[in-house]
Amino acid sequence: MGSMVFSPFLVFLVVFLQSPELVFSAVNYTRYRQVSSLRLARIQRHLDKINKPPVFTIQSPDGDIIDCVHKRRQPALDHPLLKNHKIQKIPPQMPKGMKRARTDSAVDSGSSSIDGRKGVWQMWHHAGYRCPNGTVPIRRSDVGDVLRAKSLYEYGKKQSRRGAVAVDRRVDAPDVVGGNGHEHAIAYTSASGEVYGAKATINVWEPSIEALNEFSLSQIWVLSGSFDGADLNSIEAGWQVSPELYGDSRPRLFTYWTSDAYQATGCYNLLCSGFIQTNSRIAIGAAISPISTLEGNQYDITILIWKDPKLGNWWMGFGDNTLVGYWPTELFTHLSDRATMVEWGGEVVNSRPNGNHTSTQMGSGEYADQGFGKASYFRNLEVVDADNTLTSVQGVSTLAENNNCYDIKSSYNAEWGTHFYYGGPGRSATCP
Repeated sequence: MGSMVFSPFLVFLVVFLQSPELVFSAVNYTRYRQVSSLRLARIQRHLDKINKPPVFTIQSPDGDIIDCVHKRRQPALDHPLLKNHKIQKIPPQMPKGMKRARTDSAVDSGSSSIDGRKGVWQMWHHAGYRCPNGTVPIRRSDVGDVLRAKSLYEYGKKQSRRGAVAVDRRVDAPDVVGGNGHEHAIAYTSASGEVYGAKATINVWEPSIEALNEFSLSQIWVLSGSFDGADLNSIEAGWQVSPELYGDSRPRLFTYWTSDAYQATGCYNLLCSGFIQTNSRIAIGAAISPISTLEGNQYDITILIWKDPKLGNWWMGFGDNTLVGYWPTELFTHLSDRATMVEWGGEVVNSRPNGNHTSTQMGSGEYADQGFGKASYFRNLEVVDADNTLTSVQGVSTLAENNNCYDIKSSYNAEWGTHFYYGGPGRSATCP
């Protein structure tokens, strides 16, 4: 199958006018119907930078186009700090304590892990093709993707946490209480520790999103630096539903990084230079399949982020021990040494549509006390210590800004170790 070429404007019309999953935000599309040729040309130049020439192209059943790009031509290596970077060929030193998942544990808990060894787990795999050896799968961006963003500059970026005012929080608590409309339900480690990685298994759902510019995600944050300055370093991975970023309501595997508190550096997935992908089977930004259903089958993904003790790069693992790629140590300031805090949990954007709290759901859309089969969960929370050893998290703290809308409850047992249920419906009788 060769590369597929579309008119940018045709792609734009397909994305906005024919997708049944975007009817909730159709009102917002009117401002996109007339786009100047100058703006389109500027967008196309940007797309030409991040959409590298493919060796092979795969059309996913969900509408995504997956380009198989030669490893040495991927966007990461355009970063000015990586001009002389050699892609790491020596496998990183896996943390001690890594163990393969027991097949009986998935049966006992009623959940099934999704990873690269068990057939279809991303939508594009349904096409029946895979990227050739020596290439990496990259989800192609189009004009419609960029036009949904507030601006070309903000395409693929999170809002800055700067300017957020922390109110009555403990000194060692994460600075997530702010005025930028983001709400959380998270567990976190103490800010005084030395951390070299984190791991968790995350339940995957398809939360509903009320407004185009809102999202719902569940992720791991590996952090270092100050929350109240411009030097926060963060490495993030998990799943998210973001109509603005992807044009649909499907949960997708994602990554993020920043070295300056979400100001100028970093981005989602491979939408800027930085993250170096090494895996030919996993497409970051692609939809996850299958997903959990209420009182039905439960599916989860395991994510590990850790610092290779030999070369210092921060690697991402998926499933039991599948390597996805890494964030080169050159990208960071504080994280070039170590992390000081880890957060696990959910985040939504509350833009207060029509002046009320959003009905955008977190997790499954159910509160934590609903438990297994209804509420979303993170299980087997672990951190990597200075000896490159995985240990179960002890004494985790939890935080939710508004328990009436989204909440969290942590616990411990022998099978799931430290774990928690979290989430909520957003606007409801108890969350006006």
